[in-house]
Amino acid sequence: MTAHPTPAGPRPPFIATVPGFPRIGAHRELKKAIEAYWRDPALAPELAKTAAALIDRRLKRATATGLDSVPVGTFSFYDQMLDVAAMVGALPARIDGIPDHRTAAATGDDASAAELLPPWLDRYFAAARGADGIPPLEMTKWFDTNYHHLVPELDPARGFTADPSFLVAQVRRARRDHVPARPALIGPVTFLALSKTAAGATGEPLDRLSELVDAYLDILDALAAEGVDWVQLDEPAINTDRVPAEMEARVAGQWRRLVEHAHGLGLAVLVQTYFTDGQRAVDVLADSGVDAIGVDCVAGAVPDVSGLPASTLIVAGIVDGRNVWRTNCGRALGSLAELAQSHPVAVSTSCSLLHVPHSLAAEPSLANEPELRARLAFGEEKIVEVVSLARALHHPGGQRIRRNGFLAAAEADKSADVSSATGSGALERRKGGVHDRSPFPLRREAQRRALDLPPLPTSTIGSFPQTPEVRAARAAFARGESSECAYEAAMVREILHVIEEQEKLGLDVLVHGEPERNDMVQYFAEQLDGFHCTSNAWVQSYGTRCVRPPILHGDVSRPAPMTVRWFRAAQDMTDRPVKGMLTGPVTMLAWSFVRDDRPLADTAQQVALAIRDECRDLEAAGAKVIQVDEAAIRELLPLRPEDRAAYAEWSVESFRTATGGLSDATQLHTHMCYSDFGSILDLIRDMDADVTTIEAARAGYELVDAIANSDFDLPLGPGVWDIHSPRVPDVGEVTERINHAVRTLGPDRVWVVPDCGLKTRSWPETRASLGALVKAARKVRASL
Repeated sequence: MTAHPTPAGPRPPFIATVPGFPRIGAHRELKKAIEAYWRDPALAPELAKTAAALIDRRLKRATATGLDSVPVGTFSFYDQMLDVAAMVGALPARIDGIPDHRTAAATGDDASAAELLPPWLDRYFAAARGADGIPPLEMTKWFDTNYHHLVPELDPARGFTADPSFLVAQVRRARRDHVPARPALIGPVTFLALSKTAAGATGEPLDRLSELVDAYLDILDALAAEGVDWVQLDEPAINTDRVPAEMEARVAGQWRRLVEHAHGLGLAVLVQTYFTDGQRAVDVLADSGVDAIGVDCVAGAVPDVSGLPASTLIVAGIVDGRNVWRTNCGRALGSLAELAQSHPVAVSTSCSLLHVPHSLAAEPSLANEPELRARLAFGEEKIVEVVSLARALHHPGGQRIRRNGFLAAAEADKSADVSSATGSGALERRKGGVHDRSPFPLRREAQRRALDLPPLPTSTIGSFPQTPEVRAARAAFARGESSECAYEAAMVREILHVIEEQEKLGLDVLVHGEPERNDMVQYFAEQLDGFHCTSNAWVQSYGTRCVRPPILHGDVSRPAPMTVRWFRAAQDMTDRPVKGMLTGPVTMLAWSFVRDDRPLADTAQQVALAIRDECRDLEAAGAKVIQVDEAAIRELLPLRPEDRAAYAEWSVESFRTATGGLSDATQLHTHMCYSDFGSILDLIRDMDADVTTIEAARAGYELVDAIANSDFDLPLGPGVWDIHSPRVPDVGEVTERINHAVRTLGPDRVWVVPDCGLKTRSWPETRASLGALVKAARKVRASL
């Protein structure tokens, strides 16, 4: 066995921590400050003050609650992968012409806050969002979560250069306030594993591991100069097949370099993993000399750590960082005690608290739901659980602390057992009667007769811009300040506007625009039994985009139709087909906090049966096209390859349950966005939708090429316009993408659509972009 690097020497021990925190603000303060800065760069001082206040409040609160090691650097203005790209000089070359951000001269607290705005800030935002003539970086899901990260593009001709000033500025704030700071950033293996090689370049990102580690050594030098004791590097990718088996020896070798350098500086190193049990990382890094390893004890079994030196600190993620249920204290303490027999143990959450809301105290909707509230723990409550478990495990008198600290959790566990909301029955009552549709060739002919669409049909994904007037009307109705009649009239006026705009543009298949929907999951959750919808439990999805995931706490059923009246209103306004718009069962689960007391597959079937009823009602109301979005079908794909077959089976079954009652003449669409779909093409084929639309523009149409080389042979709508960027595409750009799809897939299989829904875009952007889309489609259509 390889000799371990020399230990860093005596270090302050810690027993309670978390890998990271929410960063957008309990009231979305950062979102508002960033978007204001985008509109007016003169508001940079306000952005800096907001960032400083959020960082200071979070770190002080964590220390006051009892964490004795606090991660610093998990704050971000957009995304942690993009942060590292900026810190190692890996922003794309196409943004080089954007000048450095210049902070106006400031004094006192303003000067301290201004240090948080790095010189590369405007290039950073351009890489995230695009700019005039500059396309943004690709965006995809962060492992199997609903958080989206930017995908760095690495040009082998551009070396890595360390600039840790953004991280150092945060560390200085923390140390100024006597916070036990542990600088944290994405580790080099994970950064490369989630990056891509720039277009036109050769080689794999992981081939540059040694070169990137050189930059990380410089970052460690800068952090050691600030006087910190511990450094956290997040390496969840080591546990996945994104790191090939043949790379394991190189990974271990480069990690030994990192640890040896850190120890020479007096730094201890925590390798943080999450989303799987961490066993592979434990095995790969066993001889690296790391001082601590964080493992997710919620995603799987507690890993076997017997191969690690007895002195290695196990940071046990025993409190669920991704869901909102209280921790089972007895079970958690049992697992912790077992680990503590062989290694020192610190207690943690399973992953960053980025994935859960800030605090139950900020959620007024639960005031009238005491039984449900007693079962829940948001971010602040999870930190309390971590500290209580750590004290129960380590401190004399821990049994007393445990009884006091977990009495409420024990009562919540008991109440959940007898709750009428968590009973069963809906699925069992409706197991029979589910059938599939005819084979696709028969359906295609029936739909051609029913729809009579031109080649390269044009459509959109569903939503249209939600103007301040639309949002105000919806909010007034929710507050009880307007009548249902007034609210419905406002929505119908907006639907009429959307239909008229689409007819003027010349789209072939229309949508009603979804003005009544605040969110594609929450809208349905509000109308289904078994869900609780919050009013302020915000979670970051990407950048400044936030969502409020519903809480699925009981059996799911549909008391009444949910979308039919809006569809009828739209279809009565036009002779062109209008799509019925629904959210699929897997996406409903993926974008909710789901009950953990029954198999996910069973809950998916319950949701599928509710969607099935809605599909039938839409069809009876005259819908010739129905879209059931499964945007998250790739997102829930298990990280362990051995678990994927079972997931594919139940996820496909739930979709076909939801849609299997439609007639052959009704055209079934599904939409998927911002994920790597190349690995699930067989699953998508088995879903058997008549048309599948996918995000493709931002990813450079690589997926279109992959599909052409696969067995997937159904119609496809690869997005021709990246709706998450403020850029308006020109006709030539869109024409090129349509031609690419036609050449690759054949004209009979191609639909022309945007990448995703349009509710975040303005009407001027939407008109111009859809105008280019329709003109380009007609141009290519005429050339066929």
